[in-house]
Amino acid sequence: MKSKLKSIMLLAALFWGGLTAQTYDYPFRNPELPLDVRVQDVISRLTLEEKVQLMKHAAPAIPRLGIPAYNWWNEALHGVARTKEKVTVFPQAIGMAATFDPEALQKMGDMTSSEGRALFNEDLREGKTGDIYRGLTYWTPNINIFRDPRWGRGQETYGEDPYLTAKMGSAIVRGLEGNDPYYLKAVACAKHYAVHSGPEHNRHSYDARVSMYDLWDTYLPAFRELVTKAKVHGVMCAYNRFEGTPCCGHNELLQDILRNQWKFNGYVTSDCWAVSDFAQYHKTHSNDTEAVVDAVLNGTDLECGNLYQKLQQGVEKGLISEKEINVSLARLFEIQFKLGMYDPAGRVPYASIGREVIESDAHKKHAYEMAQKSMVLLKNNKNILPLNASKIKRIALIGPNMDNGSTQLANYFGTPSEIITPYKSLQKRFGSSIQIDTLTGVGIVQKLEGAPSFAQVAAQAKKADIIIFIGGISADYEGEAGDAGAAGYGGFASGDRTTMKLPPVQTELMKELKKTGRPLILVNMSGSVMNFDWESRNADAILQAWYGGQAAGDAITDVLFGDYNPAGRMPLTTYMNDSDLPDFEDYSMANRTYRYFKGDVRYPFGYGLSYTTFGYAPLTNNSTVKTGESIQVATTVTNTGKRAGDEVVQLYVSHPQNGNTRVPLRALKGFKRIHLDKGESRQVIFTLSPEELALVDEKGNLVEKEGSVELYIGGGQPYKSEGSFGELKIEGDSYVVY
Repeated sequence: MKSKLKSIMLLAALFWGGLTAQTYDYPFRNPELPLDVRVQDVISRLTLEEKVQLMKHAAPAIPRLGIPAYNWWNEALHGVARTKEKVTVFPQAIGMAATFDPEALQKMGDMTSSEGRALFNEDLREGKTGDIYRGLTYWTPNINIFRDPRWGRGQETYGEDPYLTAKMGSAIVRGLEGNDPYYLKAVACAKHYAVHSGPEHNRHSYDARVSMYDLWDTYLPAFRELVTKAKVHGVMCAYNRFEGTPCCGHNELLQDILRNQWKFNGYVTSDCWAVSDFAQYHKTHSNDTEAVVDAVLNGTDLECGNLYQKLQQGVEKGLISEKEINVSLARLFEIQFKLGMYDPAGRVPYASIGREVIESDAHKKHAYEMAQKSMVLLKNNKNILPLNASKIKRIALIGPNMDNGSTQLANYFGTPSEIITPYKSLQKRFGSSIQIDTLTGVGIVQKLEGAPSFAQVAAQAKKADIIIFIGGISADYEGEAGDAGAAGYGGFASGDRTTMKLPPVQTELMKELKKTGRPLILVNMSGSVMNFDWESRNADAILQAWYGGQAAGDAITDVLFGDYNPAGRMPLTTYMNDSDLPDFEDYSMANRTYRYFKGDVRYPFGYGLSYTTFGYAPLTNNSTVKTGESIQVATTVTNTGKRAGDEVVQLYVSHPQNGNTRVPLRALKGFKRIHLDKGESRQVIFTLSPEELALVDEKGNLVEKEGSVELYIGGGQPYKSEGSFGELKIEGDSYVVY
């Protein structure tokens, strides 16, 4: 009877605190004890066999101790992903980057973790914590640098700029993890560490080699900020090697930089089956036992995969000690304790979140608003936009994405109850007043079997007042290896793209549509840039709509008809031609991104049009600053147009080219998205810290030196926007930031 009662009490502990303060069976269940004491107590009660099993992503239950099964693998890139439940789906990450709005992204992260918490709380009460894609450890965000627009997974990132990536990545970390001083709402994970951004086809064997300058100037800053400032609790190591060593067994990356220099105290997980790559593809280890030992000794605490049980053999062979295994295990238990998995529900501030938050009105509204904010107007010939609905009787709506809801969901997606496509939105809003002729006309990459000819489509479209072509691609063609890269079509390879051109079949159809003489508006859905060679010269308007999530259709309609004034900005550079790009597998930043590309571009990083205009007053700031000190720079922005709208105010810093020292041509060091009514003015103030005024030297040190710095504040980069210039003189001895 006593044994049965003990079992009942242990089971109740799984269900958020069935035990009272007087009936804790083990010290690790006592929430009054210090965290380290609880962690060491639970570890002391485990066998070696149990320990190594708990270091895999599908961690089993340990019934004798009341430890529940837990699956560490979950995704929340732009909403809770891959669950069977209906959830809110926000725009893809690259679209959210185009908002240049960290506050909105943090709010999105908070809403996402609320929906995830609701599902987890329910699972925990029912004892179902072991299912994949149901835990609270989200392997988000992807803060790799989108160095080349051909990378299929670049859509998961926040673009090509380290500063923008750091600010947006930090925002979603704060939103996901919450602000409680002890408990975590959920756990974010900065990935893929490090120097990882394609190609997809050989990611399991690729060896990324970069200079110390590029490593610290481009590839590490976002990771550093998320670890040292946003205090992210998870890091995922990448598939590839870095300078000959697999990232998940890389002592310099995982121990020296991450743990020792940045003082990271969270957990490190491998990318899925990355440790098996050590022996199988990288050929750096003779067998899997040596691989798993090396991974743990160098700091990979958790394996996404099924090899870490071999750690037991490693102990038996004297390759690793049980004490060394305990170090990683302790980090994993610390995460679970901070999630409140072993504490009474009444102590955990997030334990009461219920199903009412899932797809709530507030969440759906925010998904809609973020879709609006993400829209980037690239061209607006003769101000053809916004359209006047009272003057339009007939619209020809054409293209493969006009009513393709799956395109809007991108990759790593959840499933909402309703997806508003452009067709559904237009039909709902204008179906009774405007005739909408839907003519798919063409598939994403090929002509449709049995469909009318392009000439016939154009003849039908000519009957309309205006032609809206909803084109682009989808995550079926760009994305992760194995998940995308539809075979048999040119322009795509294992999830990556081989060209920046819009699929030729779509351009071919638009050429026929152009012959009608009717205004041609192109709305492009994609996770990267198209070079729009023909389209930029011939379409009357171009709207970059990304993969806009569940509400993309309404956001597109709002922009086209002027119910929303677009203010999205490009988080990527739109190059003129494929020949402008270096070899895809070359990780050097020379002639890449706006910071180092010296040629002409079609649409620069930070670019986006509005239906109103903005003026900038001269900069106000001190003319000098001492090294090691911060300085404020201010301007007054005025809406000089005829309607209200948002402006994305951007601050760029340029250092004179001097000697052999590599410096960016210019670099974003501040941005704020503001709303101004027509005629309204507002002062915008930026604080430039020593970190933002410093440069990386060839050894990887960030050093602020005396000299002159050019400043520019405007709605984009200096040569493509209205704005104000200034100059700042830095005085004093060299100041080493890090």
